[in-house]
Formats: sequence, C-alpha cells, structure tokens
Amino acid sequence: MKITKQQLEDFARGAALLGAGGGGDPYIGRLLAEQAFDDFDVPEVIDPDSLDDDATVIPIAMLGAPTVLIEKAASGDDLNLLLKEMEHQLGKKVDAVMPIEIGGVNSCLPFVIAARAGLPVVNADGMGRAFPNLDMVTFNVYGCAISPIVMTDEHLNALTIKTRCAKKAEAFARSIVAETGLSAMISCYPLTGKQVKEYGVKNTITLGLEIGQAIKFGRQSNNALGALLDYLASTEYYKNARVLGHGKVEDVLRETRDGFSFGHCTIVENKVEEGANIAPREPIILSFQNEFLAAKQGDKFLATVPDIIAIVDSDTIEPITAESVRFGQRVTILAISVPEIMTTDKALAIFGPRVFGLDTDYQSL
Repeated sequence: MKITKQQLEDFARGAALLGAGGGGDPYIGRLLAEQAFDDFDVPEVIDPDSLDDDATVIPIAMLGAPTVLIEKAASGDDLNLLLKEMEHQLGKKVDAVMPIEIGGVNSCLPFVIAARAGLPVVNADGMGRAFPNLDMVTFNVYGCAISPIVMTDEHLNALTIKTRCAKKAEAFARSIVAETGLSAMISCYPLTGKQVKEYGVKNTITLGLEIGQAIKFGRQSNNALGALLDYLASTEYYKNARVLGHGKVEDVLRETRDGFSFGHCTIVENKVEEGANIAPREPIILSFQNEFLAAKQGDKFLATVPDIIAIVDSDTIEPITAESVRFGQRVTILAISVPEIMTTDKALAIFGPRVFGLDTDYQSL
C-alpha cells in the first residue's frame, strides 16, 4: 500500500490520537512528509510479515521536548546522514525503515527518510502509541539490543552510542540532546525482519490512517466521536475505549526540563444546569511527561499508562497534544486500550504506572 499526500492529513490526525498527547506535533510531521513526497516519491508501506527474516530494519524518531519540536523540525539532510551513519555502523545496507512509535511527528518521519532514500516503510512500530523514553519500547522489553544508536542534528553533527543497557542509552541520549537544542534525529534498535515480526506492534500505520478517516467521515454526520468509538471497537488493539469526561481546560502547568515536557492540566466538567439535582464532579487532572500518563479524579485513577489517555476538541474531535493544551479549550477525555504485548508483566516493569512514580498498579480498561 501507499499513503498518498492527500491521505497524510488523516494519518497525522490518527497518529496524534495514538500519541497520547505526545510524540511531537503531527502537523509538523505531515508538512515534512508532504514536502518529501513532492521532492522525491511516495514510499511503499509493506506488511511486516512480508519481510525476510534476515532483512535489516531501522526505527526512526525525533528525540527531544515536544515544545521545542514545534519550532525546530528536521532539515532532511540530518535524516540522510542518520541513515548513512547507521549503515556504516552496521556494515550493511538498510532494507526498510519504521516508526519507533506511531504517535505524533514520529509517525511521519520514516516516510520522509524513506522517500529521500527510496526505501519502504514497515507497517508496524514499537509500542502502538508514544512514550517519552528510548527504553520504553517492545523491542527492549523482549530482549532486542538497542545499540548502535546514531544521533544527528541540523548542523550535521553525528554521534554514536554503544551500550548494552537501554536505560543507560536513554540517559546518554538525553544528555546529548540537551547539547543539540533539545531536538535531534535518532535511530536505535536495528532489527532483523524476524525481530520485527515477533516483537513489533503490527499494522499501526494502517490503524492510524483509519482512525483519522473515521473522525473525518464522522464529522460529515455531526457524530465524529461516535464514529471514532465505533471504529476503535472494531480493532484488535484499541477496542476497549471509553469517554472519561467532557469539560473545559481550567489550568495548565507546563515545564520543559531534562529534555522532557513535564506538567499537568486540570479539566472541569461542563457546568450542570441550574436546578438540576446533580452534584458537579471533581475536576479531572491529567499528568504528562511528553505524553499523558494518568487521568485522576480526586483520589481515584481513571486510567494510567500504558493505556492511551488522549484529549480531543469536543466539537471537531481533533486530537490535542500536551504542548498545545490551552486554558478555555472545550475537550473530551478518552482512555483507549493498548496491545496485549504492552501489558505483560515484563512490559509493565518498563513502562507501567509505577515506573513514572504513580502510586497505583495498572488496571486494564
């Protein structure tokens, strides 16, 4: 299959929802991909099961703080250099690229490098959502080596990290990205075709596209939210989806530090009509570290990682990223299940709620 230039808007919209508020601004990723399609060609999207077991596949991503990525995107030359340096480190040609996460800008970047290099994009990623850390990937959970790691910036500096520990790699990469202006291109977890088939989250590019289309077509009948929920219910990974609440953004606290965007936003339920015998509910507080980590109401956790917590505009159901949440927005809060490969004991030890300092165990939707 191919995702055409005309379909990129739908794909970016779906990827923004799967990004759980993070992964970088999908609008930026879409513009980069559109330009690459105009200048080069539209790359093929291939089924992961079609890969030869010994094929070489590299995940591509942009590392840094989403608040910075809005203003500091890829140049294209930095992605060319990223591919060249990774092939040098591996000592062989790369056969295909893939997103390390399906959320936000990082869903589109593989299309940019694939268009420029004439490579296919694998219809899979490493989490079925977005996460802030390099170690929070299924490939790490199930034993794939993270090294070599290659990073490049817009000044065409290139650095290579080699370590056996994915968590240590995250620390090294985060210190480097602080020197590159909180934004850099990165490739890690070079994989064989067999590893992609065994440990990747499959068909997420297709799912991202179809989520975006469901929202678009739902708008035509003034039922975008219903269309979205109906579509999610038909999927393998995201079938357990629910609305946590509707309301207005009352407060946002956002801080960019240590290569991340930290903070929380408070959403107050839509005003209850005067005279109604209904007590207003407590505000819902969403905490985030690039991505939304938890939805909490009073002392109760409504949803936590690794499930997807997303907010959308209540009228258009357009996903809203954590860096673009603003006071006064009318929003709907969604919680969406993730693939089973993301909820095993091994997986929760890497990206469960307690890893992020949340005082709760994971409760499946």
